[in-house]
Amino acid sequence: MSDLGIDTTRPHVARMYDFYLGGKDNFAVDREAVAAVEQAMPEVRQLALENRAFLRRAVRFMVGQGIRQFVDIGAGLPTAGNTHEVAQKAAPDARVAYVDNDPIVLTHGRALLATDDLTTVVTADLRDPESVFAHDDVRKLIDFSRPVGVLLIAMTHFLRDDEQEPVMRVLRDRIAAGSFLAATHVTVDNHPREASEGVEAAYRRTPTPIFFRTHAEIAPFFTGFDLVEPGLVTIDTWRPDAQDPTPAPTGWLYGGVGRKP
Repeated sequence: MSDLGIDTTRPHVARMYDFYLGGKDNFAVDREAVAAVEQAMPEVRQLALENRAFLRRAVRFMVGQGIRQFVDIGAGLPTAGNTHEVAQKAAPDARVAYVDNDPIVLTHGRALLATDDLTTVVTADLRDPESVFAHDDVRKLIDFSRPVGVLLIAMTHFLRDDEQEPVMRVLRDRIAAGSFLAATHVTVDNHPREASEGVEAAYRRTPTPIFFRTHAEIAPFFTGFDLVEPGLVTIDTWRPDAQDPTPAPTGWLYGGVGRKP
């Protein structure tokens, strides 16, 4: 355990994701876990880049729909091209609350964003969604009586089956009509089962196991939302943008954006 309360004895998904994207805010234990994931899924770094490209497109879409406040849950470390940069480039008044359960995100994120009054970073957990809505720093920045964009990018697959409905119900019920939900989720569809089993085994070393699901099992995460076209699809086919081309598709992720009616 570090002086900052960061557990360096077990890998953490935020730091692993940072390493996938070429970042430096990770430890040897995280890199060892990534090596195990890469043995099962050699294209995992490509998947992370593909996922980040979907995030950019989803944020730009929501800004185009009038959304000016975002809650990015499980955001990881705020690296280049993250939510606040994309949103504020399109709408300088956009406000962003980053949420993650790894203390390293809070420590590094607040240092990076110290001069940005429209962005905050807080420690809370998707599995306790009320803690997100109740957090003082989130409430100071985000007005939940108005539409908001909620981002669960590569996050829903960390929820167990018994957590799915209660967590998503709170998220859905606590946001205003006209809000949007963007989510991506790893899938077993059209891939060898031994690959996903290898990744699941690697993530069992972390505090946050991962669960691969089929398209039919992922769709209920959007219950209560109207999916915008083209629906829940492999993320490379979700509103591709020639000005921001998607990296070579892996087919490992489904994603979509839903609007609360």
